[in-house]
Amino acid sequence: MGAILRLLLPPRMMELAFEEKDFLACCGSTDFAKQMALISPFSSIEAAIDAARDIWFNKVDVNGWLEAFAAHPKIGESKSANNKSETSAQWSKGEQSTALATATGSSLQELAEWNARYWKKFGFVFLICASGRSTSEILAELKRRYPNRPIVEFEIAAQEQMKIIELRLEKLFSSNEKPASTGNQYSAIAVKKVEDRVSVIGGHLTSASEGSASKTLQIPTRTRPPITTHVLDVCPAAGMDVLLEMWKGSQPRPMFGESDKGGWVLQGCSTTDKDGRSGQLTNIVEFANPGMYKISFNTGKYSPGGFFPYVSILFEIKETQKLEHFHVPLLLSPFSFMTYRGS
Repeated sequence: MGAILRLLLPPRMMELAFEEKDFLACCGSTDFAKQMALISPFSSIEAAIDAARDIWFNKVDVNGWLEAFAAHPKIGESKSANNKSETSAQWSKGEQSTALATATGSSLQELAEWNARYWKKFGFVFLICASGRSTSEILAELKRRYPNRPIVEFEIAAQEQMKIIELRLEKLFSSNEKPASTGNQYSAIAVKKVEDRVSVIGGHLTSASEGSASKTLQIPTRTRPPITTHVLDVCPAAGMDVLLEMWKGSQPRPMFGESDKGGWVLQGCSTTDKDGRSGQLTNIVEFANPGMYKISFNTGKYSPGGFFPYVSILFEIKETQKLEHFHVPLLLSPFSFMTYRGS
């Protein structure tokens, strides 16, 4: 998304410095806003988005995530009591405009009931990047996500918040552009047209396919290693040993049911911090080497007497994916675990 917008906007639009209050409008976490303001200005929208992703997923703690969630009004409502930014409130209203325009009295009532139900189960507002979504779409997504375990839903909400951050950073850059006094100026109307074109191309959504498409336009500069992980055990799991290995055996890949002794080569190791996030498992490089990888977690040492002495997760990075990022979290309880590819 950022790469597309960068191609459409003139370079002078990108050389802008912003204050903490500007970033607070993009995300309700004061820690996020402070860290973004400290490293501003940014050379481009993409640089700002890359920095925002790193700060949001790797440097803002659980309390910061909850603070950001609380700044959002419930879908169907105009304002949150915890919102510290008038700009953010205006943007929220605009992002919900499609939902409100397609709502009926009965659908708003149903939405309010499901919002209350969601809040009672999870303890935070139902978060979704609502721009361009109808009330029926949002209701369907709320009902689909409601059966999730709280720990899973917490991670999904954080990913939705990142989509909103990206969208608002683009608005921030566009609204603060200062036209030159000579010809070929970018007026407010021109900026709106750019936003519309970007929305048509892919909007604020950051699906895997869109991520791949944008990377074909511009090779990004990484701000973190290509492979990362974290561990959550209802709350963050601190002090867990983590190993990252890559398959270097005689066969192209380890075969199911066959011994893989000697085939795995250590790439890095770390221990999770107080937020459950591991340190660097690899160097920060432009691309990951294609192949089979394994992340192992010493769950037995972390939780003696649990059902799993250790957990290993295998995944493959293909040649066409080597520029992408691979976040492989572990969601753990004494008698179960799950994983997925995160952001």
